[in-house]
Amino acid sequence: MLAFSAPMMFIYQTYGNVSLRVNIVLLLMTGFLVNGPYALITTAVSADLGTHKSLKENSKALATVTAIIDGTGSMGAALGPLLTGLISGPSNNWNHVFYMLIAADIISMLLLMRVVFRELCCRQT
Repeated sequence: MLAFSAPMMFIYQTYGNVSLRVNIVLLLMTGFLVNGPYALITTAVSADLGTHKSLKENSKALATVTAIIDGTGSMGAALGPLLTGLISGPSNNWNHVFYMLIAADIISMLLLMRVVFRELCCRQT
């Protein structure tokens, strides 16, 4: 799903202004492709860190790790609108905002490849 969200954001940017119905459909599809992986990522990272040997039988440390992950997501939600305003700038050019979102999506996908490869290697053995 994450691999399809960057092209979907580009499609939304290009065709989102065709009509209200097209806008709604593309926005729903884009939201599904972006928010679905976000929810899975936060859960997977928490579960992955929760099984780490250094946190064995330490519920306070596990709660702290989960809180740090959720807090990081909240910081992103707080900084996103600020960056949107700064990037769109006085010219009100939204193309740069979409490019920022697409770049963030690609970067997150690349950073998650390590986890994916590790999971695939563990399943094969």
